[in-house]
Amino acid sequence: MRLPIFIAGLLYIAAAAAQTRSDPGLEKMRGKTILLFTPHPDDDTFCCAGTLAMLQKNGNNVRIVIYTNDDKGSYDPEMTSEHLAKIRKAEEEEACRIIGIPKEDITWLQFHDGMLEYANPMDLAEQVTGIIRKHRPDLVMLPDPGSEYVRWHKTDHRMAAGITLDAIRAAEWHLYFPSQRLHQGLEPWKVPMELYYYAGKDENYWVNIDEYFEMKLNAAAAHVSQFDPSIRAYRPTWDPADLEKLKARFRARPKIRGHRMEAFRFATEFNQQ
Repeated sequence: MRLPIFIAGLLYIAAAAAQTRSDPGLEKMRGKTILLFTPHPDDDTFCCAGTLAMLQKNGNNVRIVIYTNDDKGSYDPEMTSEHLAKIRKAEEEEACRIIGIPKEDITWLQFHDGMLEYANPMDLAEQVTGIIRKHRPDLVMLPDPGSEYVRWHKTDHRMAAGITLDAIRAAEWHLYFPSQRLHQGLEPWKVPMELYYYAGKDENYWVNIDEYFEMKLNAAAAHVSQFDPSIRAYRPTWDPADLEKLKARFRARPKIRGHRMEAFRFATEFNQQ
């Protein structure tokens, strides 16, 4: 019995690997629903703004779900959490506007920055499962739970990655959170494709964003409070010299195969492996 099981296991692993290497065809997507989950109101911009701009321009329905309000990340001694949350909300809305996503398509789960890992995991998984069942996305984008950056970075990144992945699995089985079907009319939904950002060494798919690179820089610059000098002594606008210095730093980053790229790990049928 062991040999057939072993051979079947090898075939299964090979099939899964081949599947993971397949092409999601993001550049050709039209009329699809894309749901991106981000731990903070800036990770979506820094990791994926070029890809999101391309998807939105091509007539897809791109929606952003933000776990936290990012109300702690400032060195300014005069800053308060309430004020910072308002600032970060406005910055995220402006960054999304620049890449073509209206603020009405942003969902805020409103957890405090750094506190997501202390939320009730089952309640949070149920909430995210409901979001997936409501929007029935063709593609979910999320932080890669296995990458070194996510595993060893902020607690919000670890929790956002794990909860989103658990909710993707739960969403397809009707016996998970059955009250959503009974009381809200939310039917099970099997997510066809997942695209993981912050994937590190496991990246297997690259999106050419040459056309959208300057747009991405402008969207990143909308997050004024995330950068010096505003992160230390808040001011709502850029000094032109500081802004140009920031953009020059981004432009100096090496290209991949001669192009500006955003890198991901693409997978399908992940929950069946």
